Amino acid sequence: NPPPGMFEAEARGLRWLAEANAIRTPRVIAISDARPAYLALELMTPAKRRAAFDETLGRSLAALHAYGAPSFGLDHDNFIGRLAQSNSVSDDWASFYWSSRLEPQLKLAKDRGLIDFATRSAFNALQRVLPDRVGAAEPPSRLHGDLWGGNLHVDDEGQPALIDPAVYGGHREIDLAMMRLFGGFGERVFASYAEARPLAPGAGERIALYQLYPLLVHVNLFGGAYVGSVKRALLDCV
Repeated sequence: NPPPGMFEAEARGLRWLAEANAIRTPRVIAISDARPAYLALELMTPAKRRAAFDETLGRSLAALHAYGAPSFGLDHDNFIGRLAQSNSVSDDWASFYWSSRLEPQLKLAKDRGLIDFATRSAFNALQRVLPDRVGAAEPPSRLHGDLWGGNLHVDDEGQPALIDPAVYGGHREIDLAMMRLFGGFGERVFASYAEARPLAPGAGERIALYQLYPLLVHVNLFGGAYVGSVKRALLDCV
């Protein structure tokens, strides 16, 4: 069974993305958190991808991010996978990324005995320099929040659609970094994104920083097999 409130959070996330009118998401038909809980969504039977699918996806993501968010965070908490995701509102991205993203997952991994002392010390060192590592200040972007290949869908017209979000207002590079982490997105997607909305200088150097959050999530969801990836990413950040 899903954690209480998980389906409601997903429904709210889909609606929040749809507000931007930038990329398709399935329409929410019905929802219940009573047992058995359920979430009924619009059926999108995948058609053959259109020739310009990757270009459309890149431009659509740029438009979604550009639509923006009122603040870093969100007016309610939600989930990433089955893990709780805190969205405490902040006007400072570095502070939010540490206190609402890295720190909660790091604490969970520590409590489960999955992260050793040296790794925790490296995260403490990262915290001290994080304001200098996150990049130039940008307004909050409207993020999908869990943008790996499995959450990209092809709709019945062969166009891109997004499912299973973990939404919040954040730095747009974190969506893009997660897309690179597990594959499934062609380089034309990233090129089309950059054509529509160029990234700030040094974005390539920040990929590892913004992959730390999904990597910690995977440590807590799937166990210690991902700890090595966390350590390698940390080496590029500190």
